[in-house]
Amino acid sequence: MGFFSFVMGFFGFGFGLTAGIVIGYHLFIYFESTDVQDPKIAPLVEQDQKTLERMFPEIPHWVKNPDFDRIDWLNRFLEYMWPYLDKAVCKTAKEVTKPIIAENTAKYKIDSVEFKTLTLGSLPPTFQGMKVYTTDEMELIMEPSFKWAGNPNVTVVVKAFGLKATIQVVDLQVFAVPRITLKPLVPSFPCFAKILVSLMEKPHVDFGLKLLGADVMAIPGLYKFVQETIKSQVANMYLWPKTLEVPIMDPTKASKKPVGILHVTVVRAYKLKKKDLMGKSDPYVKLKLSDDNLPSKKTTVKHSNLNPEWNEEFKLVVKDPESQVLDLSVYDWEQVGKHDKMGMNTIPLRDLTADETKTLTLDLLKNMDPADPQNEKSRGQIVVEVTYKPFKEGDSENEVGEDSNVIEKAPEGTPEGGGLLVVFIHEAQDLEGKHHTNPYVRILFRGEARKTKHLKKNRDPRWAEEFQFMCEEAPTNDKMHVEVLSKAPSIGIHSKEVLGYVIISLADVVSNKRINEKYHLIDSKNGRIQIELQWRTS
Repeated sequence: MGFFSFVMGFFGFGFGLTAGIVIGYHLFIYFESTDVQDPKIAPLVEQDQKTLERMFPEIPHWVKNPDFDRIDWLNRFLEYMWPYLDKAVCKTAKEVTKPIIAENTAKYKIDSVEFKTLTLGSLPPTFQGMKVYTTDEMELIMEPSFKWAGNPNVTVVVKAFGLKATIQVVDLQVFAVPRITLKPLVPSFPCFAKILVSLMEKPHVDFGLKLLGADVMAIPGLYKFVQETIKSQVANMYLWPKTLEVPIMDPTKASKKPVGILHVTVVRAYKLKKKDLMGKSDPYVKLKLSDDNLPSKKTTVKHSNLNPEWNEEFKLVVKDPESQVLDLSVYDWEQVGKHDKMGMNTIPLRDLTADETKTLTLDLLKNMDPADPQNEKSRGQIVVEVTYKPFKEGDSENEVGEDSNVIEKAPEGTPEGGGLLVVFIHEAQDLEGKHHTNPYVRILFRGEARKTKHLKKNRDPRWAEEFQFMCEEAPTNDKMHVEVLSKAPSIGIHSKEVLGYVIISLADVVSNKRINEKYHLIDSKNGRIQIELQWRTS
């Protein structure tokens, strides 16, 4: 009886299962919606941006955003170098984590933690574009779009309390848009002192985690919890404006440090040859050290004098006495137009004895080419006193700060309560004339006008010229009008053009002693000009 019941029950279950499947299938077909429309087919060019991004989620940034540049060359480089980078990165990771593991194993009473396998896999990361920012600071800012869907294999074996556990990380995916800032830029390899890294948005991180061979991430709720925890922790540490700072070198040692001060006294010049057709010349001296980016220093102008006496002292910061040279040039000052060079000469610092004053009488030459026959022509002489004083230990910070661009004092004879207003016209950018772009700058201050030289067909000119205005009183309530003009070509019907102008209030210059800014030009679409102003008092 029992056997008979078992047979009947088995066949009844088989029949019921079969009947259930057949009935369920027919019910599904019966209730299936018959109102099925054919998909709409349209060319890609007719789709909007959101539809295209939904259809092609992997479109590179340089396609969607014109600010991003293609960097396929970098992806090809990574593809070729990845096998070597894989080994180098993994070796470095082991060396870095070894002391950290050794410290924590003893702390938590773990016998050992070892890498069984460590490889980044065969798939390199890809950069889908890069955005580069330009600023007025000494820095380079880059924002690469980074994606890595790799096949790494990181297996860690942990031994503790007589047990052994194997943890494996596989199928790692990282999508991020970091901001990488190299600053400050310095003239020593690798040309930057620090790397600052921050994230512009929360990264996407996905990976598989196996413990004792089982997929831990398959536990319900754990996958989402781990992802959100990683995003939050990384964002708390590195989401912009928070940064990870990686020092590369000491920025104070990246550039050559000052090693001494060169004291120069421009005493006099005599037997100068006049440059003006009528009357005598108005000489002044410019002096500058080679390999120095600071503006030249100048004496006062001695009007109508071919045997001028100055007796003016200057201090110049020396960084390499073996290679640097003191350049001395005598010019004939002109109220309008270019100042004519009357002669020049140089003094190599290696010829000077430390802490010993030398009085030198130098012949003025046309240039420093010894083969030029015009140097045999007499142009007069200049007398200078020079003393090189190298820093003794501990003196450098007293003599000169880290920024050697110190505001000088006004020359002797400056009116009490007044001073010297110095204007440096550095450069301009994105100038655009209607018919021509041959830019020069004109400065208008207290009824006095000064001009730079004009540069032909140049939208981004660099003048690096200095102008001085002696003031009886501080220009606290004054304004300076600086305009950029384009000189008309010698052949043509067009006259000069105004490319833009700026009006600068001088109150900040008097209070701060120095400002150095880029100004947007009025009546110019994109034009900018960099002007440095100094207020020197005695």
